[in-house]
Amino acid sequence: MVGVNEIIAPPGIAPPAANYAQGVVTNGATRWLHTAGMVGGAPDGTVPPTIGEQARQVWANIAAVLEEASMPVTSIVAVTTYVVAGADLGPVMAERDRFMDGHLAASTLVVLTALARPEWLVEVSLVAAR
Repeated sequence: MVGVNEIIAPPGIAPPAANYAQGVVTNGATRWLHTAGMVGGAPDGTVPPTIGEQARQVWANIAAVLEEASMPVTSIVAVTTYVVAGADLGPVMAERDRFMDGHLAASTLVVLTALARPEWLVEVSLVAAR
């Protein structure tokens, strides 16, 4: 039986540049979760100064939303990451990989001149299904 999310990796195209899937087919899902853009704000409203700390908080915030929706990490179908131009992508990718723990999802990275607030350096939205 095929799981809800099936990774698509066509042999005729270049492999992904990082840990993600070129495509994901969702079969028979009955629940879908679409998150807002999650930023690195802590529960007390503070925003850490570094992109690595913000990325860690972003994924902690995503974990809370997934838990509230009763969806495991393996339900993530697609991730869109927004980063400020010139920011170090290494910590952002490392935090995503740590959180995803080998699970692959379709992924898009968008580099922008700024996010909605000057202190925000990274923002992530995702779609999950189960």
